[in-house]
Amino acid sequence: MDRRDFIKLTGIGVSGLMLPITGRVVSAAELLDPGMDFAAKKNLAAIALEAATKAGATYADARIGRYLNQFITAQEKRVDNVVNTESAGIGIRVIANGTWGFAATSNVTPDSIAETAIKAVAVAKANSKFQTSPVKLAPVKGVGDVQWKTPIKKDSLAVPIKEKVDLLMEVNNAALDNGANFITSVLFQVNEKKFFASTDGSYIDQDVHRLWAPFFATAVGPGGFKQRSGLGNPVGMGFEYLDGRPEEQIQVLGANVGYRYSYDMVKDAREAGQQLQAKLKARSVEPGKYDLVLDPHHLMLTIHESVGHPLELDRVLGYEANFAGTSFATLDKWKSGNFQYGSDRVNLFADKTQLHSLGYVEYDDEGVKTKEWDLVKDGILVNYQAIRDQVHMIDQNESHGCCYSQSWADVQFQRMPNVSLRPNEKNLTADDIIKDVEDGIYIVGRGSFSIDQQRYNFQFGGQLFYEIKDGKITEQIEDVAYQSNTQEFWNSCTAMAGQGDYRLGGSFFDGKGQPSQVSAVSHGCPTTRFNGVNVINTARKVG
Repeated sequence: MDRRDFIKLTGIGVSGLMLPITGRVVSAAELLDPGMDFAAKKNLAAIALEAATKAGATYADARIGRYLNQFITAQEKRVDNVVNTESAGIGIRVIANGTWGFAATSNVTPDSIAETAIKAVAVAKANSKFQTSPVKLAPVKGVGDVQWKTPIKKDSLAVPIKEKVDLLMEVNNAALDNGANFITSVLFQVNEKKFFASTDGSYIDQDVHRLWAPFFATAVGPGGFKQRSGLGNPVGMGFEYLDGRPEEQIQVLGANVGYRYSYDMVKDAREAGQQLQAKLKARSVEPGKYDLVLDPHHLMLTIHESVGHPLELDRVLGYEANFAGTSFATLDKWKSGNFQYGSDRVNLFADKTQLHSLGYVEYDDEGVKTKEWDLVKDGILVNYQAIRDQVHMIDQNESHGCCYSQSWADVQFQRMPNVSLRPNEKNLTADDIIKDVEDGIYIVGRGSFSIDQQRYNFQFGGQLFYEIKDGKITEQIEDVAYQSNTQEFWNSCTAMAGQGDYRLGGSFFDGKGQPSQVSAVSHGCPTTRFNGVNVINTARKVG
């Protein structure tokens, strides 16, 4: 299913979502079919590895995937659509003549798998004519038979559709009854069943679950319209994320409620309607320099764009230049050992191990055990994100474990892991960070953003904006965006809250590659302050 077909099926074009749902449309009951067992998948993978080796591969891996999606949309008082899809097949990656080759098929019979493996080797041999140096893989020790599952309490796909529809209707009514004129609410549930096998001796079966429940509300007034999106987060959790447990809510004095590992979607929609009415009446910001206090639901996007992307090694090396640009964080800056990426309070790390995060898996898509590592330590650039065939370029001999493919049909390559900002060792709250601000703005939620091709100069907006005067939030304001560059911005970081305020945001659909693929990635951070940042008024008249 391509994007055009998907939009026809779901009617989601109004919300501007880019949801790459692929596969055949199935019933909700079919999503609960357990599929092949471990032994069957291992036998089929062994056929692929043996055929590839006999054809001349010096290395081979096989990924048997079954990707399940359920997508429900509701607009105002009606349900727009319910879509269930399944995509299944096998992708085989090999090295022959020192060169990568890849082929995939949806026909998972022994003969078809063997033919596909031979095709992958043929692709590698054909490509080897253009290879200037052989692929160099960091060593990986085979782990034998392994099974892993996202630790969930409620399988989203097992929850009755009626219960989900009732929830979306309650969400929409809460927004409409409290000031919104329009609203689209969404439930998007993903289950990736991924089996990996390699000639290194690994047979890894992983059952990955993710959930996203956004909404998009609009209010119309005499001066035009205002929008507010939901403040929940996409998560590596089951349906328990929507239980709305009060202990997972963080109230900021004079402002909004933030959500950790449980989301009250109805409450958020109710507050969205009220805040939309306040936005219609709010005064416009006066441009100038302000101390910014950034909520985690906002800061995650700034982290994604100004830290996650520029520290991808393939981007640094120019591999993404044709599609997505390069990076200001060049190798010479890293090699110097003293490049000041941010202030000495800034510690940014990468991992695929955070519980409830979108990137959380036990092994990546080339069989490497996931881990945590530092990117920026005490403000200094110390590392990048790299996989098996890259780490030798930065004088390392162990993959970081951040290789990923969006499906069995696509080759795996380096993708952004979770990239996060370490919280303060002291357990400070958001209110503690705000109380020392004399003249500032508190920004909540993701808004429009722009960043250059080197991930350096940028501009970010938000969902909600609150004036801070003499350490207290006073009122909602509007039309705020801030401008900076990556190094200047992170060096202006002066304070952050502690672990109790730490929250995960993220994206289901981080795009990268040629042809482009998407991946799911989270970014964790606490409420954080940045001093003396340039703020513009986005409502100013031009021309």
